Order: sequence, then C-alpha cells, then structure tokens
Amino acid sequence: MLKYLLLIGGFVLLIKGADYFVDGSSSVAKRLKVPALIIGMTIVAMGTSLPETSVSVSASLAGKNDLAISNAVGSNIFNLMVVCGVCALLCPMAVGKETLKKDLPFSMGAAGVLLGLGAFTGKVERWGGIVLLVLFAFFLYMMISSARKARENDPEFVTDEYKVLPMWKCLLFIFGGAAAIAVGGKMVVEGASDIARAFGMSDNLIGMTVVALGTSLPELVTSIVAARKGEVDMALGNVVGSNIFNILFVLGIAATISPIGFTVNNAIDTAVLVAMSLMVLLMCIPQKKMLRWHGATMLAVYAGYTTYIFMR
Repeated sequence: MLKYLLLIGGFVLLIKGADYFVDGSSSVAKRLKVPALIIGMTIVAMGTSLPETSVSVSASLAGKNDLAISNAVGSNIFNLMVVCGVCALLCPMAVGKETLKKDLPFSMGAAGVLLGLGAFTGKVERWGGIVLLVLFAFFLYMMISSARKARENDPEFVTDEYKVLPMWKCLLFIFGGAAAIAVGGKMVVEGASDIARAFGMSDNLIGMTVVALGTSLPELVTSIVAARKGEVDMALGNVVGSNIFNILFVLGIAATISPIGFTVNNAIDTAVLVAMSLMVLLMCIPQKKMLRWHGATMLAVYAGYTTYIFMR
C-alpha cells in the first residue's frame, strides 16, 4: 500500500508543482513585459512537460535509464493518441498550417533522431544527449521567432491572459513548485520501480503505461477543459510541442547526466511513435481538421498498442 501511496503522492506533487511553477514564471515574464504569446509558447508549453522532465532525470540519476526512455516515449504516444483523440471526439478541431508543415514533421524527425542515436550504439551516449539539446535550442529559437512574427503581423493577437502576481508570491510559486516537482519525480520513480518489481513487471512496461499516464495528466486535463469550452484549435499544436520537448530536452538532459541504454523494446516504441505521428499527419492533411472518426481511430490504435505492450 505504501508503494501506491508513494506513486500517487508523487503524481500530485508533480502536477500541482508544475501548475504553480508555470503561474509564477508566467507572472514574472509578464512583469518583464514579455508578450503573452511568447510566454504561452515557451514557459507554459514546457510547464506541462515538467513532470516528464523530473521523472526521467530522477530515473537517470538513479540508474533506472529504461524508465527514463519509456516514460518520455510513452508520454508522447499517450499525448498524441489519447489527448488529441479525446479532444477530437469531444469537438472536431482545426489544425493549423504551421502544425502540419513544421511542428508535426519536426516532432517525427526528433523521434527519428532518437531512434537513430539509440539503434546505432545500443544506448544514447552523452554526446547524443548534447545533440538532442542542440536540436531543442534550435526548435526554441524557431518558436520564439514565429511568435515574434505573429505579434508583429497581428498585435491584437497577443492577449493579456496571464495575471500578474505579487513578486513574493511569484518567487514562492517558482521555488515551491520546483521543489514539489523534484520531490514528486523521485517519489514516482521509487514507487513505480517498487510496484514493477512486486508484480514482476519491467521498468519499460511500467514507464510506458502507469508513469506515462500520470506524467501526461497536465496535458490531458488542460486539453479536455479546452475542448469542453470549444477552444481546441491549437490542441494538436500544443501536444506536438510538448512531445518535441519530451524527446529533445527531457531525454537530452537525462542522457547528458548518464548514458541511457536503448533496448529493442525502446526501439519498437520509438518507431511506433514515428508511425503514429505519420498517421495523424496523413489524416489531418486533406481537410486540415481532426474529426471525430479520427479521434475514435486514434483511441482504438492506442488501446491495441497498449494491449501489445502488456503481452510482449
């Protein structure tokens, strides 16, 4: 029972810690006159991936590298198939041209680079982690440049949606949130590993299922709330951005700290992520929309692959 309480408590700390960290960081950025659009495309987008970062880095420090890769890849598959699938079922959503032309192909490319790095030597070495981080820096530059162009072309598009908190509260949220994320990540890794051992499950299996679901809760909750309000135009773009962050930054940091072993199952899961991304891209291209039947198909594919993971 203690193992389950440790896991659940860790998830709560991760999610609430990320929430407070984003609120505090966004408020500080607003005080520094950073446009809301740039805040949304950087701090807030990355904030929803802080749980994955904490879990994967904690796993790397603890020498449980199989959990680090399976968590990041499993979260990406869950984000793409379940988060977007549920949103499409609730309300068909438009998909932006930038998402189809740049973001989704870049996400597929990032997964392809990870697959290449891992398959080449059977592990992602420290130099491979640095390659991933350099690619992430390039992606971040592209995001900020795109945000600035959008702001220059349409100043009205930048809304004052982030409230400004008192500075003492900003600092409390940032440092308190960061501490909660760090502690929560360690708790999740320890709890998940103990449960895996108790049931004879591999770290890869627990990372691809329970931990992936838990660390993806911020994206899932945010997207469902947006879908119920009818504000789902950017849902796919936000998920794709989070997926890019998970591979390039999360695994880049983890591999730089400690080389990550890349198993056959990791290779299969990463290749499946690339294939699923291609499937979503091909479904959305004709009408530049994600329809309800697309969502149903994505959820069915995810259910089928999850069944395969448990059986292998």
